[in-house]
Amino acid sequence: MALEDAKNQVDQAFTRDESRGLSFENAFGGATSFLRRRYAKDLAGFDLAVTGIPFDQAVTHRPGTRFGPRAIREASTLQPYDAPYGWGYDPLAELAIADAGDMAFDYANTREVPARIETHIGGLLDQGVGTVTLGGDHFITLPILRAYAQRHGPVALIQFDAHSDTWVDDDPERIDHGTFLYKAIREGVVDPAASVSIGIRTENPDTLGVTILDAPSVHRDGIDTTLARIREAIGDRPVYITFDIDALDPAFAPGTGTPVWGGLASWQAAALLRGLAGINLMGGDVVEVSPPYDTTGATAIAGAHVAVELICLYGWTRRKGNTAP
Repeated sequence: MALEDAKNQVDQAFTRDESRGLSFENAFGGATSFLRRRYAKDLAGFDLAVTGIPFDQAVTHRPGTRFGPRAIREASTLQPYDAPYGWGYDPLAELAIADAGDMAFDYANTREVPARIETHIGGLLDQGVGTVTLGGDHFITLPILRAYAQRHGPVALIQFDAHSDTWVDDDPERIDHGTFLYKAIREGVVDPAASVSIGIRTENPDTLGVTILDAPSVHRDGIDTTLARIREAIGDRPVYITFDIDALDPAFAPGTGTPVWGGLASWQAAALLRGLAGINLMGGDVVEVSPPYDTTGATAIAGAHVAVELICLYGWTRRKGNTAP
């Protein structure tokens, strides 16, 4: 396929007959799937599934992350024409990637959502694929991690965030975007000794043993030192990455429910994700994109790029003969 094919190709989310390869559908038209991948529920023959969980229950300030998956998919239509710059390989050519659509749930029955998320992600994992999930508020990561831990044991975690999300919350019935990691550690789902949080810039008296690389340390010490500390924390463990878009400074991602100044620049986040090439990534998510608060679409664009980098990391460890990208 080539750019000239845009005059004939449309609705590749439904009409494409290959599970690999670039797409040259007009960015401004057609049915919107992530990177114009084919929608599929039967994942036989696929390596990776992108799925959306359009759920927000209660955020600190600004709701709207339920619209995140839709906005990220739309933003991703700018990206499937070329291989991601600088990686040296094309994950769309080498990985069979499906858009598995969004999770269905009853918006008026919030209490059933945690179990539904765990079942949804577990059902994808049981088909032999990894997952990249588009959120949704940060609560969704807790049941996702439960699904992974049920199949792989306690998870090593890399968290990009402005907040550590380890505030005390011992009520199992609470559904809270700000305490997902506290509960995951208390439940034994996440191994804090092999986990690291990057970009933190809010106070929290107890981070439960997670290595904290706050935003000022990233600014002060630089990318290479930060990457070395991340690798020291996670060792050679299989790892899950959760990326709260408010890890970025509001100048780069204003469309989030909990903006905090002094955060990572988009170039820093890009360099850190790229610098993690070689980790054994099990899966990941990007959460808290709230498009109503960013009419420019910059936050959704950042979210789409994060998701693509997660895909690149997932594919990188499954290749042979890699050198540093």
